[in-house]
Amino acid sequence: MERHTAAETLGLAAELQRLVHEEIKPPSATAPSYEEPVIYMALVKGTRGYIERVAHQINGCYQSGWYDASSVMIRRLIETLIIECYETYKIENSIKDKDGNYLFLKDLIDKALTEQAWTIGRSARLVLPKLKEVGDKAAHNRRYNAFRQDIDKISPALRDVVQELLSIARLN
Repeated sequence: MERHTAAETLGLAAELQRLVHEEIKPPSATAPSYEEPVIYMALVKGTRGYIERVAHQINGCYQSGWYDASSVMIRRLIETLIIECYETYKIENSIKDKDGNYLFLKDLIDKALTEQAWTIGRSARLVLPKLKEVGDKAAHNRRYNAFRQDIDKISPALRDVVQELLSIARLN
């Protein structure tokens, strides 16, 4: 058996690592998260593929310690679910601007909270603006970095809001 010096062994290891990164790419589509630290996958399973993938991204980012990314994806999930509610009731034009684009999340939340076609529960009403705020800070404040505790604080309320919006959208 051939012996290598420590420097040669490190060189071989570095070359192997380079080859692995070059040859083995991450999946081109969203990989499933291994755990469910933020969004219970049972809540979103069987809804829409894009909703399931966003939930996996929320969980995967959290697992990896990418809390800003997880926060932004939480924001995206809330926005998507509100739009789903309006589309289910076939009143999506009421949340579009004059050019046919969906409104920004603040306006979507304001409209959803006063929508006559459904009633959003008290706890979801109180927390929706807070969920938006966490995502907004992570997306738009260049000096803000989210921490695990920021997401941990909102997770129970997020679960309630997701379930409520999925129910209104008739997706569960």
